Amino acid sequence: SNRWVGIAMAFGSGTLIAAVAYELVLDAVEASVSLAAAGFAAGALAYYVGNWAIDRRRGGRVGMTSDSTLAGSANAIVLGTVLDGIPESFVLGASILQDGAVPIAVVVGVFAANVPEALSGTVGLLDAGWTRARVFTMWSIVVAVSVVAAMAGWFLLDVMPSGGGAFAAAFAAGALLVMLADTLMPEAFELGGREVGLVTALGFAVGFALT
Repeated sequence: SNRWVGIAMAFGSGTLIAAVAYELVLDAVEASVSLAAAGFAAGALAYYVGNWAIDRRRGGRVGMTSDSTLAGSANAIVLGTVLDGIPESFVLGASILQDGAVPIAVVVGVFAANVPEALSGTVGLLDAGWTRARVFTMWSIVVAVSVVAAMAGWFLLDVMPSGGGAFAAAFAAGALLVMLADTLMPEAFELGGREVGLVTALGFAVGFALT
């Protein structure tokens, strides 16, 4: 049900907040305060501008339950989902090179937040008349772009000058935080109700423990 989708998204939101604070920003600041500040601001602005451009193109914000609007804005849906996935995938790719392993808190948060969001979006598209082949093609494009973003995170961190890792991690943190406040958490509250606040706190506690 939509309620459980919202609750799952809230849990993922809390986990991602912990990952941003303790896996990304903290490590970036320890490496370089100035680069971390610049990266964080750049990431936040990049996501804001990109999301604003998509919203403007499709004539306003689109909730996952707006079936009629979903049916008429395929390109916007793909671009919006990719915009969410790029900073997450970039973090995963960069972490492999920087730390030798992906941050568990980020993986858990991404999984807990994105899977129910994608399931709900798929149901809405099918109800709006999309064929299964068309939906599958759309998500395949999203997966392909996310893979490229993960590869870019790994490659760019390798060729960046000293301190570039701090900028990259903080950039992803800024983008993720704006995404959480602008998209994921409002959708979670809309679908899950008041209990999502408590579930978000639980997700944060779990994410903190995983860090």
